[in-house]
Amino acid sequence: MQKVFRFSDVVPMDDVRTPVRAGAAALYGQVLVNEKWRGSAIAQGFQGKIKPIFEDGLGLVDFHLSNQTCVLYISETDMVVGNSYKRKLVRFQKATSLRGIVLVEKTRISEQYFQSVQKFVVLELGMTLLPVASQTEASQLLIQLVHEESKEHGHNPFRRKSRSNLAEPAVLAMVQQIPGVGKVKALALLQQFPSIHQLSNATTEELEVVVGRTIAQQIRTFFIQT
Repeated sequence: MQKVFRFSDVVPMDDVRTPVRAGAAALYGQVLVNEKWRGSAIAQGFQGKIKPIFEDGLGLVDFHLSNQTCVLYISETDMVVGNSYKRKLVRFQKATSLRGIVLVEKTRISEQYFQSVQKFVVLELGMTLLPVASQTEASQLLIQLVHEESKEHGHNPFRRKSRSNLAEPAVLAMVQQIPGVGKVKALALLQQFPSIHQLSNATTEELEVVVGRTIAQQIRTFFIQT
């Protein structure tokens, strides 16, 4: 019988001492980077595009995009060696109200573990997950998210339309991973179901109103199999 994973299995319920710096922020076009990433392919990819500010003391957070949004990185090795990444994400959620985006290395080696990670991150924790093939691809995605943040803050706040949050591009990219769902359908779905958690729990009938019965069934199959 397969063991059911529970939060209490990986972190004591009274342990909220995880060091996560709430409120850390960089100037527009900059990103705060955990010191452990200095010299990495991710950091090298930032050169000439955004400015990395390396800092100790970011705790579980790998990259701070703003004072509200940060990124946690799960490597190929993290998935292969065990459940330490689960402890990291659970402790993060217990320690802070920051919005977290999870980047996951989906490679030939880690692909067999990916569905389990995706189910845990998206369905159990309700966090945004984005797969990347390498640190180089992760760097490009982080640059895109930092530019999106800068663009958002550059808008006139009195004319800004209501938007979900910085994670919107990441959420949009993830929805487009569903077979048969392109950008247009993904945008329509997110207007009706603003988060992956809501989308994954929508019924076939609710989805059918937005994208038709065939795609609605494909979406349900996607989340059931994940």
